[in-house]
Amino acid sequence: MSSKTEKLLSLLDGQPVIPVLKIEEAAHAVPLARALAKGGLRVIEITLRTGVALESIRRVIGEVEDAVVGAGTILDARQFEEAAHAGSKFIVSPGVTRELLAAAGDSPVPLLPGAITPGEIMMAREAGLDFLKFFPAEQAGGAAFLKALASPFAGIRFCPTGGITTANARDYLGLPNVICVGGSWVAPDAMVKAGDWAGIEKLAREAAGMK
Repeated sequence: MSSKTEKLLSLLDGQPVIPVLKIEEAAHAVPLARALAKGGLRVIEITLRTGVALESIRRVIGEVEDAVVGAGTILDARQFEEAAHAGSKFIVSPGVTRELLAAAGDSPVPLLPGAITPGEIMMAREAGLDFLKFFPAEQAGGAAFLKALASPFAGIRFCPTGGITTANARDYLGLPNVICVGGSWVAPDAMVKAGDWAGIEKLAREAAGMK
């Protein structure tokens, strides 16, 4: 196991579900992160899919002591550096490129890159990465596909994300090569817009209890 994998696993600290958040308003970031942390989901991924993502990361880091914040949907080295500079504890990308691997190699911030094909997994493995994101999980073949990867890629572990819900999360979490899953169901857009932090805390608590 690489030192960066160990660092990433220590951050996750046994959390079965990592909230994948697309934040539209920076003002929502802090109360959302607080609700998730109170429910037992301290580790969150804020995706760079909106113009307020980096500001949201900075706000949560500055105001929510319990939160462990990572940046998601990182597509290139520039975004990697921006997210790391904002204080992200880990970086998540939907795929793997040599540019991203080089950026991660020069940074103390661990990278969780996406890989779904054997070739992508082997490329990440050659770079010393043995904990990968499997995205988009359901569309790429789901839990059955991941189960099939366990034998040829012994020692490689995954965080599947994409199409995962309360209905199928345990199918993934029961696999020996799955550490955790990523999901957006713990913070539905409607509940965030309505400021239903108590409802989100309840969803988080249910997700935190999944094994």
